[in-house]
Amino acid sequence: MSRVVLLLIVSISVVAAWADAPRVARRKPLTANVGVVSVGLDTYWKQCPGLLEDMLKKEGVFADKIAAHQVKVTRFGMSDNPQKAHALIPAMKAADLDLLFVDMVTYATSSTFAPFVRELNVPIVLVALQPDARLDYEHATIYRQLYNDDLCSVPEFTGVAIRYGRPVADVIIGQLDGDAKAEEEVRQWCAVAHVLHDLRRARIGLMGHVLEAMYDMQVDPTAICRSFGCHVALCEPDEILPFYRNPDAAQVEAMKKRILGFFDTPDPVSDPWTEKLTARDLDVAAKAAVALEKFIEKRDLDGFAYYYEGEAESLTRELVTNFIVGNSLLTAAGFPMCGEFDLKNCVAMMIFDRLDIGGSFAEFHPIDFERDTVLVGHDGPHHLNIAAKKPVLRSLKKYHGKPGKGAGVEFNIKEGPITMMSLGLKADGSFKFVVAEGESLAGPIPPTGNTNTHGKFPPDVRTFLRRWSMEGPTHHFALGIGHHAAELKKLGRALGIETVVVTEGK
Repeated sequence: MSRVVLLLIVSISVVAAWADAPRVARRKPLTANVGVVSVGLDTYWKQCPGLLEDMLKKEGVFADKIAAHQVKVTRFGMSDNPQKAHALIPAMKAADLDLLFVDMVTYATSSTFAPFVRELNVPIVLVALQPDARLDYEHATIYRQLYNDDLCSVPEFTGVAIRYGRPVADVIIGQLDGDAKAEEEVRQWCAVAHVLHDLRRARIGLMGHVLEAMYDMQVDPTAICRSFGCHVALCEPDEILPFYRNPDAAQVEAMKKRILGFFDTPDPVSDPWTEKLTARDLDVAAKAAVALEKFIEKRDLDGFAYYYEGEAESLTRELVTNFIVGNSLLTAAGFPMCGEFDLKNCVAMMIFDRLDIGGSFAEFHPIDFERDTVLVGHDGPHHLNIAAKKPVLRSLKKYHGKPGKGAGVEFNIKEGPITMMSLGLKADGSFKFVVAEGESLAGPIPPTGNTNTHGKFPPDVRTFLRRWSMEGPTHHFALGIGHHAAELKKLGRALGIETVVVTEGK
């Protein structure tokens, strides 16, 4: 049985348990390869019998904390002199690491760490988690001081890394147990490792061309590969067309049932361009969704950015303008689909999905000056797993601003904290993360077959939108739930990308 048929069967059998909103099962589990190495000074072990064993126990406690966050942990033991540090390099390279934690269990000379900085092309996070809240000063011993000397060599290590031109990605300082802040920082870095793991292995399909005259959309695939690691696979509409032209009737019927089980199909409200989902639009959407599944399996893709128009009234135009329903199901399953050829935003959506916060394709729509909000949404693919309730399908008699007609996806995202990020390009060709945190508020949205939500951002809608615009974002951005600027700043440091949080300190 092919992977596509199996996916369709699984998708149909796993009908979402409706609570407030449906869920789509993730296509691939989140994972990452994370290394842990302890550092110490071999001189201490003879002077303080039992200290080495205690240090390795500390490392074990920390390694267990990491393993709780859906990562594969490789422990490299103790690096306590330059020779051991160099000897560990082959094993570290062979582990194909996405992130390396250096556990500062006690004082260590920087020579036990410098080879990692020089030889590994991977973000390094120093971890200084002290076992005791304080020394028992009245009964203190050198042994107990060394047992709690996690911080001592941190400045030495960071200074050497800077001298090597490869600064560490972060330093986590706190207590080994019961420290919620330190635990959260560890969790955030494991989430960043999920992003790094998939970005550098991803194959993102790119098909067609930029929507005419949108200069902000242009991007060099080589720059994407250089900065994020993912390969950009160039694709043609004719690769998908045969699957659409010669559909498997059973798979199309299964997809129709899946769509009708997942979406509401209400009567039109106020927009004359909309109507209740037609049988023809459902059929076209289902055939396009099945064709997409087969195409991405054939090309072994992990994401897809596209825009193509095709000849008027042609089968090609019918296909390429009706990806929206299949796109949204795929995006929610962890396969970002990005319309209007926005390859940059496809990467941003993948980042949000691997942080497990959603990742809808969005832009700004009209301002609501009475609510002090701005509508954020789009007419293309959306991450259905962040919908506030069962999403809606409407038939659109025409798509605004582009050719074609067919089914459109409409929903509000969940109320509460939200984060958005645009992947912009600077004049020197380097990338820039433009980030904002805000709130999704309850409120009516236009019944136009497009997804929208009321976004409220500090300090007020006018000031926020001015600050956002002045940072030079692409007009599209990824939209997710929760506040996650901290993880995005960490990711920016790991990738060497400037990150601006326009709502920070406002």
